[in-house]
Amino acid sequence: TKIDAAGGKITLRHGPIPKLDMDMGMTMVFRVASPDLLSGVKVGDKIKFDADRTNGQFTVIKIEKAK
Repeated sequence: TKIDAAGGKITLRHGPIPKLDMDMGMTMVFRVASPDLLSGVKVGDKIKFDADRTNGQFTVIKIEKAK
């Protein structure tokens, strides 16, 4: 829903993410592991992503456009 390339953050509306103990979907801000991850996406794109906890923060480590 929002991309902050300069700040290295992306706001995503997502479903449950059991890996991160999120039992329900929500909209939230994630840090990105590398600003390069944001270069191929724009607001409104449907994406698939992988996230993990890095230094206590939810961090997107992989993004790809959904087919």
